[in-house]
Amino acid sequence: MSKITLKGNPVNTIATLPEVGAQAKDFKLVNSDLGVKTLKDYSGSKVILNIFPSIDTGTCATSVRTFNKSAAALENTKVLCISRDLPFAMGRFCGAEGIENVEVLSDFRDGSFGKDYGLTIIDGPLEALHSRAIVVIDESGKVIHNEQVSEIVDEPNYEAALAVL
Repeated sequence: MSKITLKGNPVNTIATLPEVGAQAKDFKLVNSDLGVKTLKDYSGSKVILNIFPSIDTGTCATSVRTFNKSAAALENTKVLCISRDLPFAMGRFCGAEGIENVEVLSDFRDGSFGKDYGLTIIDGPLEALHSRAIVVIDESGKVIHNEQVSEIVDEPNYEAALAVL
């Protein structure tokens, strides 16, 4: 369990993020056309998982915009922005914002990604949503960086995530 905060108030996650050096777990997430994407779909590429509670909050939207700018210059790297939002909400946001360099994926169906990656919030006002976290996976599927953002309203350390690439 990770102990994080929401505006200074204690909140807990179901477990901890996958450790650096561990094999990343496969997942089934839903894309904007309601198709299913798995980690295997990105085999041979580096993958940044930008995980957050909801696209409709300021910090979450900022993280998607920031990674969208960076993603255009990344070689052999996919940036996946993941939440439990409905794919329609994520698609609406990306269309309105001109987001084209990252993929938005949803864990709305069963929340298994959040459970498998240890980031489902188990108490507080955001219970059942994902905590703000970054996981970077190399071409062979190993975790090479992780960050559980300790305060949900804070942005992740973008530079640290990009530096491991």
